[in-house]
This record gives sequence, C-alpha cells and structure tokens, in this order.
Amino acid sequence: MTEGNTAAVNGAGGVPPPPSGNQLFGPQPNVARAAGYADAPPRMGFFTDTSVCIGCKACEVACKEWNAVPEDGLELTGMSYDNTQGLGADTWRHVAFIEQRKPLGGQEPGAGHQGFDVFEAARNLGSSASSPGPGPGATTPPPESAPAGAPAGEISPVSPDGRTELRWLMASDVCKHCTHAACLDVCPTGALFRTEFGTVVVQEDVCNGCGYCVPACPYGVIDQRKEDGRVWKCTLCYDRLGVGMEPACAKSCPTDSIQFGPLEELRERAAARVAQLHATGVTDARLYGESPDDGVGGDGAFFLLLDEPEVYGLPPDPVVTTRDLPAMWKHAAMAAVSLAALGAASFVRRAR
Repeated sequence: MTEGNTAAVNGAGGVPPPPSGNQLFGPQPNVARAAGYADAPPRMGFFTDTSVCIGCKACEVACKEWNAVPEDGLELTGMSYDNTQGLGADTWRHVAFIEQRKPLGGQEPGAGHQGFDVFEAARNLGSSASSPGPGPGATTPPPESAPAGAPAGEISPVSPDGRTELRWLMASDVCKHCTHAACLDVCPTGALFRTEFGTVVVQEDVCNGCGYCVPACPYGVIDQRKEDGRVWKCTLCYDRLGVGMEPACAKSCPTDSIQFGPLEELRERAAARVAQLHATGVTDARLYGESPDDGVGGDGAFFLLLDEPEVYGLPPDPVVTTRDLPAMWKHAAMAAVSLAALGAASFVRRAR
C-alpha cells in the first residue's frame, strides 16, 4: 500500500479516524470502515472507457465462465447485434450496441459512408454487391447518376453535402457497487454485504428470495432467477480479489476498456482521459457515476460515455431509494403521535 493510500485509510498523522457510520445518503469517504472493517485496503472498482470498447463480448464470456453463470437464451433483440439485452440474474456483464446516424466526435468520415444511406443499403441487401441502382436491390449508384469524381457503379467519394454517416456506441455494463447500495440497505437476511474492498456481494446461500432488493436498485441491476427466486449479480470477482487477482472481465478485455484498480486512481485516470478526448474534438465525452456527490454517493463501477446516459439505457440522475427513509420514519412517527394524542383527548372528553 502506498503512503497516500495509507494516509487515506488511517487519517492525518497515521492515526485512524473515528468510524463515520453507515450513512444512507451523501458522500461516504470510507465505505469499508463504515461497514466495520478497521484496517481495510483501498476501495477497488471498475472504470469502463466506452470509447475503446469494440463489442467483442470477451468480458461477458469470461464472467460466465469464471462465475459459472448459466446460459441466458442468446436471443437477438432484432435491433442490433446484442444477444443479452440487459443485466440480469444470468447476465452479470452486458455489452450494449447502440447504432446512431451521426459521426464520432472528431472522426473523419470514411469514403464508404458518403453518397448513400447505409440503413437503406442494409435493407436492400440480397443482390450482387456491385449491382447498380436504382432497382430495389441496388447497393451502388447507377452509372448515369454517379457524381463527378466517382467511377461508374461505385459508391461516391466523401463530400461535405448530403452525407449519411453511422457510428456504433458500445459499452460493457455491470453492477455499479454503489457507495450507498439500496439493495444492501433493504435486505432483511444479510444476504447482501459490503466487502473489505468496498464492493457489494450477494451470498446466495443466505438469500431467501424475498425480492426487496430488486425494486430498490436505482439501476435495475439485481435480478431473481425464476427457478428459486434468489437474487444474483456481479460480485466484482470477490474470490479473485481475495488472492490478489483482477476480475475476470477486466483480465479478458483486449482493449483495456474495462480497467480495474483502486477507485481514487481510476477517477484520476478517467478525468485525464476525458480531457484527452475533449482536446481531440470528442466534446460529448463525459464521466458517469464517478462523483461522490451524486445521488448514490458515487459508483464503484463508473463509465466514460460518448453520449447522454439515456442513450446507453442508464438513468440520468440515479438516487439511492433509501435516501428518504429517515424523513419517512420521522413523518410516520409524528402521525402516530398525533393520532395517539387525538385518541387520548377523546377519552378525556368522554370521562367528563
């Protein structure tokens, strides 16, 4: 452990700070200490850089193989090459494919994207690739209508007017291991617990299948298996962390889109990456889930996105669902006291 990490855990002068308690909302500087770990290692997490994700799904396969996650149907959505559709009890890593009719920020469009509608061309596939238009199966302009500079029967070159471009956004989604994990807060059996690494893990042999955690999750991550009702989700490979190994998904990622390490280091690395992308013209790049001041106190697994969170199926402003519990109990207590006072007053009047 580095000197900086030691200071973060022990406080100024190497003296352990007093336990901060497990708050329900707001920044929580040391989630492991709040959970009762007196000498915890730095909080670990994921930084997923979607700008370098290639959609290979190696993370999905590695997750299933290491954790013995059952096969989940492999049904194509009909909207893209996504065959897992979303996170669930049998999908702990999900690679989303988002197709958009817009160029990647700062990217020079390729010659193959100019002068024709790629979506229309895809719908008209079925004839020879070299067949000219304007027939229903045409994939290239007819010789007599080819723009100047374009060989007859071939796709026209790049020009500034009327071009139709396509970009793919790919992102490997996972449980966020929230600082304030509502799933953990509402669990009546202790099946969900906070580890010394700051992650949230389900003990399937303790889960009774009540399902309270499912609607509590602001991200819709945790899910029940139909066979017995127990819940399952990403454990951030807790068994691997305990022996000094990185999670299977991060280990298998060929482009380092999924990065694993101490959370504070990942946040610094992510901020530098966003600055780099902005400097190259990718102005839509932004971080999601990294801020300790957001509605869940910051995520243990956060993302660099190239568009709005909603595009990736993520809530724009997630809030831990247990945030208002203290106020709710306060109002309930006030209502109970008021009812008791009214009841007592009615008995006093009757006695008179």
